[in-house]
Amino acid sequence: MSNQILTRQYEWIQRTREVLFDYCETVISATDYVKGLEQFGGASIRNLQAHVIDCYRFWLGRFALQRPLTDIRAESIENVQEMRKVYIEIDLLVNDFLNEFESQADLMISGRPSWQEEHIPLTPLWLFTHTITHEFHHKGQIVSMSRQLGYMPAVTDLYHETRP
Repeated sequence: MSNQILTRQYEWIQRTREVLFDYCETVISATDYVKGLEQFGGASIRNLQAHVIDCYRFWLGRFALQRPLTDIRAESIENVQEMRKVYIEIDLLVNDFLNEFESQADLMISGRPSWQEEHIPLTPLWLFTHTITHEFHHKGQIVSMSRQLGYMPAVTDLYHETRP
């Protein structure tokens, strides 16, 4: 197995993310993009995408790479085009993380999340897996939100976007 497998995997994630961005940009109205839904605790599509950004920034940026990154305020992102720009920064962060740790997937990294009293040891493989599965969990919620807003969602399944 190539030591670049995580990089290849992230490329697939970027492709499915692009489908979701295209859908949000061309089908969902700007008003609905930022509209909070009670069924999702008042979150909007924009808010969930910003939350995913924060997960990448925290686990890969602050925890693993020890960078002093702050959380993103969803309200500071007004539309899908601005969200895309922030995700370009995430792509660069993931690239830095993979350049640093992909060949050391089982290395133990110890850190202390602000909500923990003690340091916890995690591997780069765990950190990467957590962030990408977290993104896919919220991608499913976004698709569900769009249905509740009256839209017919695009097919954003990984299989649909990555088959040969």
